[in-house]
Amino acid sequence: MEGGHPQLSRYQEMIQNSLIYIENHLHEEIGLEDVASQALLSPYHYHRVFREEVGMTVVDYIRHRRMSLASIALRSTDAGILDISLACGFESQEAFTRAFRKMYGMPPGRFRKLFDLKLFTGKTRGGEIEMNAAAIKGWMLTGSHPQNYEMGIDPAEVHQGKASGYLKAVTPMEPNEFATMMQQFRADKYVGKRMKLSGFVKTDRVDAFCGLWMRVDNHVHDVLQFDNMHDRPITGTQPWNQYSIVLDVPAESAVISFGVILNGKGKVWVDSFRFEEVDKNTPVTHMETEYEMSDEPLNLSFEE
Repeated sequence: MEGGHPQLSRYQEMIQNSLIYIENHLHEEIGLEDVASQALLSPYHYHRVFREEVGMTVVDYIRHRRMSLASIALRSTDAGILDISLACGFESQEAFTRAFRKMYGMPPGRFRKLFDLKLFTGKTRGGEIEMNAAAIKGWMLTGSHPQNYEMGIDPAEVHQGKASGYLKAVTPMEPNEFATMMQQFRADKYVGKRMKLSGFVKTDRVDAFCGLWMRVDNHVHDVLQFDNMHDRPITGTQPWNQYSIVLDVPAESAVISFGVILNGKGKVWVDSFRFEEVDKNTPVTHMETEYEMSDEPLNLSFEE
């Protein structure tokens, strides 16, 4: 392992702060120059860094987020399409309809009829509408006390697209109970590569700990690489932001697992995951679990 201490891309904290700025100004006029100035970088330099970290340009990201807010409004409110288009920064309903059709494959009126939240659920909890799911394709619920947690699809809280995944505590718990929404797959395609897991996370009243995690095991389930963001936890109530983990996949790797972990009470939403190879100059975030073994027994009388 290179480095010896878990560390992130030197730009990631800057990008995270920028994403918070964007989230807080989505209903205002905002462009590349505005966001770049917050990071104290030139627009050209910031554009390159943002695209490398997030996977799209700043302009595309802002448009995607505004479209997501529009899709939520269409599905969960009775607001007029013109009002929604103006709130999302479009000068006309026609321009909004063209952009919405390009992203969602249909005009906003048809989207509202097809995906009205009342078609998915007839109940609300404290004003919050959710579509519960006993199973989500590719994902499983596990942990120390999975029976005290719930995972599902939430079309009312979206980062991009039509829905996000969520994990939340639903019953009173003892300290240190946790659950994870996770998946695992064979490591064969990724052996010898350095892989980056990134995703967008939003939290509500997380009182203990929340984070993405990723683990690489060999055939006998020994841990080869692991990170659960324990040194950079997400707590409290936080807006959508991007987090990442970078691990090597050694030659003897057999299984890769990843997901989001929620320790204690609260709720977390996840969306827009990416799993991709990065070059060897990208620092790994592996948590060092090895320790130095002595050559002989020590302190047998417990006097030291």
